[in-house]
Amino acid sequence: MSDRLSVLKTYKLYVGGKFPRSESGRVYEVTDAKGKWLANAPLSSRKDARDAVVAARKAFGGWSGATAYNRGQVLYRVAEMLEGRREQFVAEVADAEGLSKSKAAAQVDAAIDRWVWYAGWSDKIAQVAGGANPVAGPYFNLSTPEPTGVVAVLAPQESSLLGLVSVLAPAVVTGNTAVVVASEKAPLPALSLAEVLATSDVPGGVVNVLSGRTAEIAGPLAAHQDVNAIDLAGVYGDAEEATALETAAADNLKRVLRPQAVDWAADPGTDRMLAFLETKTVWHPMGV
Repeated sequence: MSDRLSVLKTYKLYVGGKFPRSESGRVYEVTDAKGKWLANAPLSSRKDARDAVVAARKAFGGWSGATAYNRGQVLYRVAEMLEGRREQFVAEVADAEGLSKSKAAAQVDAAIDRWVWYAGWSDKIAQVAGGANPVAGPYFNLSTPEPTGVVAVLAPQESSLLGLVSVLAPAVVTGNTAVVVASEKAPLPALSLAEVLATSDVPGGVVNVLSGRTAEIAGPLAAHQDVNAIDLAGVYGDAEEATALETAAADNLKRVLRPQAVDWAADPGTDRMLAFLETKTVWHPMGV
């Protein structure tokens, strides 16, 4: 029997394509469903949240200006990289959610497939959300969807990988950039996903991943004047916190996606993509 000690990992945040430690220097112990210590995760501070928003805003112009086809290629590449690290994620999801290996594998496979599914929508969502409008007069009237900007995403607490992908992918495939707050109890799949994003083709700053206490990070993000929208999936079941965050978000008229019961394994539909799009309407005279 080996008496070798395990080397427990101390994860880092993912901000602007880099892996900084939390500005506060704090970490917390992450345990599995049985209480076994797995690793250390950063306890993000308000300053970390602000830095992530700055990184997301800086990346927005390039990402939103990329062709829809290119964004689809990037998301497909994420699926490829995730497939290559499948066994690692199966183990992490099993530990995080207390699942058997077979059930965890099903969750990971569904998460990979979801990246592919959203990648396929990248150059099609404009046809669903936009179009030519009939008007009285000699004009063309065209409506086209545009990304709303920087989206704060509170990842679901109970679905550490599939739920995370289900709220992140629809936000970024349409050209938004994201600041993600990982599941507080089970952050390791999200922090490992950051490593996948860093080694795929996702430009730095398009996705920024924070871990720590959701209640501590969510408030500053909801009130931040340079955040354009927020997905409150991570506070489902806490009506008081959701109301407080929605009130804070009203200061600059953020789009707010309220928390609701979701079967993350079900067909996701287009609702989450459409939730963070704005409609631009252009009038143009005929014959000019």
